[in-house]
Amino acid sequence: MTTSPTTGSLRVNGATLHYEVRGRGPLLLLIPGGTGGAASFDGIADDLAAGCTVATYDPRGMSRSALDDSEAEQHVAEHADDAFRMLEMLSPGEPARVFGSSSGAITALHLLTAHPERVELLVAHEPPVVEVLPDALEHRVLIERVQATLRTDGLMPAVAVFAAGLKKDGDVDQPEAEAELPPQAAARVERTMANLPYFVGRIVPSFMSYAPDVHRLAELSDRLVLAGGQDSRGELPYRPAALLAERLGTELLHFPGGHTGLTTHPAAFGELLRKVFRV
Repeated sequence: MTTSPTTGSLRVNGATLHYEVRGRGPLLLLIPGGTGGAASFDGIADDLAAGCTVATYDPRGMSRSALDDSEAEQHVAEHADDAFRMLEMLSPGEPARVFGSSSGAITALHLLTAHPERVELLVAHEPPVVEVLPDALEHRVLIERVQATLRTDGLMPAVAVFAAGLKKDGDVDQPEAEAELPPQAAARVERTMANLPYFVGRIVPSFMSYAPDVHRLAELSDRLVLAGGQDSRGELPYRPAALLAERLGTELLHFPGGHTGLTTHPAAFGELLRKVFRV
């Protein structure tokens, strides 16, 4: 059953965040990645809210979360502080369960290391923290190439360079996002496209140059679940999650689909999340 969420706005440093809340009980904060915003969880939020309070939001600069300065540089630590402010507002004094996907998973990793007392359990799905990889230099070159292409040739050529860099070597299959999407996901395409310039120009270079505190994550590994997509093994966003899980001595949890499994396989994706969070 689909229900309308309670919506609100939260004033944070340099931005006003749009957020949505469903259900009641212990808090589960969903941090979106990419260009989707809060709406990227429409396919799973209602089911999850049957057992807890589910909150999500548009990250600063995305969709309905306006920046005070539209040209402001973006930083992972500031995005993580936004998530912390959400926890402080919705679950004051109580640790919460957190899920983050892609760039949202990077935000969530920093949230865990900066405010471990506020996180009961974090599931981080394919955080593209490429700085932990042995071939990190190669990926820095990719990000520089994307930004150069954006400046000289425009948005869509830059997106093409970025997408090609995320694939496995020699993979020429169509990306998962081009598969037939559920109706809710298809309806979000217009907003997703509107967010694309900001994502490629501001979020990608900042977030993919972020180096997590691996030593601190090891200390907190009992409350961290690293996850990847069944269909994205070997692709760039999958590799840091797999490597971190190995370094931390934990098991990598596999979700249905690939990097965008949340969109392409919402029912199965949400079912596994319910099991992990026990909601």
